[in-house]
Amino acid sequence: MQIQLPKKVKYIIEQLEAAGFEAYAVGGCVRDSLLNRIPDDWDITTSATPYEVKDVFPRTIDTGIQHGTVTVMLDHEGFEVTTYRIDGTYEDNRHPKEVIFTSNLVEDLKRRDFTINAMAYNEKSGIVDVFHGMEDLKAKKIRCVGDARERFTEDALRMMRAVRFSAQLGYEIEEKTRFAITELAPNLSHISAERIQTELVKLLLSPNPDYIRTAYDVGITAVILPEFDKAMETAQNNPHHIYTVGEHLIHCLSNIKKEKSLRIAALLHDIAKPDVKETDEDGIDHFYNHVELSEKMATDILRRLKFDNETITNVRKYIKYHDYYIEPTQKAVRHAISLIGEQYFPNVLEIKRADMLAQSFYQREEKEQKLAAISQLYEEIIEKKECVSLKTLALSGSDLISLGVAQGKEIGQILSFLLKDVLDEPSHNTKEYLTSLIQQKMS
Repeated sequence: MQIQLPKKVKYIIEQLEAAGFEAYAVGGCVRDSLLNRIPDDWDITTSATPYEVKDVFPRTIDTGIQHGTVTVMLDHEGFEVTTYRIDGTYEDNRHPKEVIFTSNLVEDLKRRDFTINAMAYNEKSGIVDVFHGMEDLKAKKIRCVGDARERFTEDALRMMRAVRFSAQLGYEIEEKTRFAITELAPNLSHISAERIQTELVKLLLSPNPDYIRTAYDVGITAVILPEFDKAMETAQNNPHHIYTVGEHLIHCLSNIKKEKSLRIAALLHDIAKPDVKETDEDGIDHFYNHVELSEKMATDILRRLKFDNETITNVRKYIKYHDYYIEPTQKAVRHAISLIGEQYFPNVLEIKRADMLAQSFYQREEKEQKLAAISQLYEEIIEKKECVSLKTLALSGSDLISLGVAQGKEIGQILSFLLKDVLDEPSHNTKEYLTSLIQQKMS
C-alpha cells in the first residue's frame, strides 16, 4: 500500500537516507493516511542521532534533544524528527527517567501506545506494521502494543488516550486493553490537570462525545470527574425525565453542536442534581436550586482541571441560563437577550434544545413549539437590528454628560432605565425620544 507523503516530509526522509540513515513517517500520520484522513501533522523517526540530524539540515530547533527530538525547519514550517529510542524506567506514571537511542526501528515502535499508532512508512519499505495495526484498523479496535498493563504503567495518560481514540474513531477498546484500564485507572491521579483536560476536551469534541460513558464504565471518571459518577448513579423519577442524571447529561452531549464550551456545559449543566435531590410524598423527585449549585460546581471542576477563564465564563453563562424561562413574545425575548448577552444567547438556545431532547416525551411538542417560537423571534430581532444592549442605545454616557443630566454613578442608572424602555418598545430608540424621556423624568 502506498501513502502520498507531503513533499517536505518526503524531502526530509530522502535527505536522511542519502546521508546513510533510515527514516520513516511514523505514528498518527500513518494511521490517518490509511483511514483516508488528512493528518494534522507529520512525525518522522530516524536511525540518525539528534546531532546527526542537525548535521544533515541547515535549520533545526532543539525542541527535545535530550529525548531525541529535533525540529527541522523548511520554509518556516517545522517537522519533528526523532531518533529511534528505547524508553528507560518510568517513575512518575508519565515520563521515562531516561531514553536510550537505538538503530532498530522495531525497538522504537515497541514503546508506542497502541497498534494503530505503531506503524511507520517510507517509499522504499512501504508500511512497517510489526504489531498488526492495519488489522486493528480493519477490525476497529484500540489495542495496546504488547502488554497493556506495562503500557499503562509506563504512562497512565494512555488510558484516557485509549478512550479518546475510541471516541474519535468510533472504535471498540480491545478486551485486555480495557481490563488493564479498569485495573490501573487510579494511577490517573498522578497525571497533571492540564494533561487530563487536554484529553477530556478531545473526547468531548469527538464525533462520539457519548463515549464519556466508556470513561465511566472503566473507572476513569471516578478519578478525574467523580461528580459525574455520582450523577450516573442518581435516578430522576419525574415526568420530565427518563434517564439518570448522568445519562441525561450524556444524551444532552449527543444532541449539541461541536463547540468546546457548549459541550462542557452540556456535560455539567445538571451536575449538582445529586446534591439537591428531594423526593415528595408521591415519590416524585425534585431538584430545587440545582441550576445555581451546578454553576458553582462546574466552576470549581473547571478550575480544578485548569481551564482558561474564557471557557469558564462561557460555561457558567450557559449553565446559568439553560433553564431560564423565556416567554415567546418579542418583548420577553428582547429582555432575555439583554440579560443573557448578545454573544451568549444563540448558544443558550442550543443548550436549551439539547436539554429538551435529552428529556422524556412529556410535553415535548409544547416545549418544541415554544423553543421554535423563541428562536424565530430572536432571528427577527437580530434582522431588524433592534436595540438589546447599551452598545446600540441611541444615547450614550457622554450624551448624558453633555445634556447636564447625569454624572458618576447616575450615568449607569439612567442608561439602564432608558434601555429598559427601549427593550419594551424598540421604536423609542431615538436620540430625540430618549432625551425627552430623561427631561420628563428630571422635571
